[in-house]
Amino acid sequence: MADLPHFDRKMSDAEGLMWRLEKDPHLSSTFANVTVLDRRPDFDQLLRRLERATYAIPRLRQRVQPAPVNLTSPLWVEDPNFDLRYHVRHVSLPKPGSMRQLLDHASLLAGDAFDRTRPLWQFTVVDGLRGGKSALIQKMHHTIVDGEGGVQLSLQFLDFERDAPELPPLDPDLIAAAEEKAAAEAVPVDLLRELLNGGLRVPVTLLKQVKDLLADPTGIPEAGSNAADTVRGVLQQLGETDGARSPLWTARSLQRQMEVLRVPFDATRQAAKRLDGTLNTAFLTAAADAAGRYHREMGAPVDELRSSMAISTRTADSGANAFSLARMLVPTGDMPIAERFTRIQALAHEARDAGTSGSVDALAAVAATLPTSVITRLARQQAQTVDFATSNVRGAPVPLYLAGAQILENYPVGPLLGVAYNLTLLSYSGSLDMGVNIDTQAVTDPALLRRCLERAFAELQAV
Repeated sequence: MADLPHFDRKMSDAEGLMWRLEKDPHLSSTFANVTVLDRRPDFDQLLRRLERATYAIPRLRQRVQPAPVNLTSPLWVEDPNFDLRYHVRHVSLPKPGSMRQLLDHASLLAGDAFDRTRPLWQFTVVDGLRGGKSALIQKMHHTIVDGEGGVQLSLQFLDFERDAPELPPLDPDLIAAAEEKAAAEAVPVDLLRELLNGGLRVPVTLLKQVKDLLADPTGIPEAGSNAADTVRGVLQQLGETDGARSPLWTARSLQRQMEVLRVPFDATRQAAKRLDGTLNTAFLTAAADAAGRYHREMGAPVDELRSSMAISTRTADSGANAFSLARMLVPTGDMPIAERFTRIQALAHEARDAGTSGSVDALAAVAATLPTSVITRLARQQAQTVDFATSNVRGAPVPLYLAGAQILENYPVGPLLGVAYNLTLLSYSGSLDMGVNIDTQAVTDPALLRRCLERAFAELQAV
């Protein structure tokens, strides 16, 4: 079983930034997963497994305690009113129980804002899927964990065989210790002391230097190294003001539709090898090819679009979130898919180097000192420079089971954060399962976009 991420007591600056940005619902960082099961899972067994998981992973029993006037990053504290049944729900689809019904229900669940006074996760078992199948909709806030960390977390309640033996009862001492800790942390004075322990994230003298340099960047060469490096990182993130390139995807809304698709893992990887590239390049190439084809079919061809790409930076010592973001202009004009692959391979290498420079952390540290209204405005401004987002998460290469039911399909659904659509890939048991989270005010024909993606992967495999 993979090691769990390290869950820090205090949010990182980047996690604190994600938390504050949600004051604008367009910038929600909630992500989801739609898991199709071959039959109805044993709900009582699932509850027992998840109860164990909440003690093995204390983050699942914790809520967020913000700092007064954002003096420091929020703290994770035990929820004294934790109720597993609030976070694990059981519903059934009306007939005919189609995949479209399931995805529409999942889209509504994912779009609902979390109760910020409770732990930030929710699982919903959905029965009534056509063919005697069921599903699990997992919804989680990005401040808890990123996609790759979420895969590791899921192994706490998944099995490698259908009839896995029941795990032994929980240690009563473990339960008692957790309850005692939750009761102790209900005292506001103790929480405030821990929140402010260690002082501010950024020294006041450094903040003053940063403020002066942001007002007049010409002073960077003469500034102290720490302030200058911080400002360079901020300017790198905020310097991209060129708008998104799509002539069609100009509107933004809170209207959502999910689409899903799956393609064979081996055939796609072999196609990438024949083109002297990687599976990730094949994924990006298909996304760019589909976006370009969509525009041509809608009568508005475009030569390039700007995509953002999540890059994992996870190591053995990483915390709950370990990723950076890179942006690049991808070719979307009409061209052979092999040529598109070659061009994107080079772009992806450049973007990966730029995306791991650490400037996101610098931006988050400085943004933590700004009013929420200012950082949400800046974030919306930056979102308007991106057309679509992508993310690639490695999953299990073998079949998995949930409370006696086999996982057949496993579709990730990434956050939009102000772009037209997000395409997220999760590899699972010989397949590449993809979820497309779509703003329907921007992408007005979601089914066409899905068909364009399916055709792009088919053309790649035929190279």
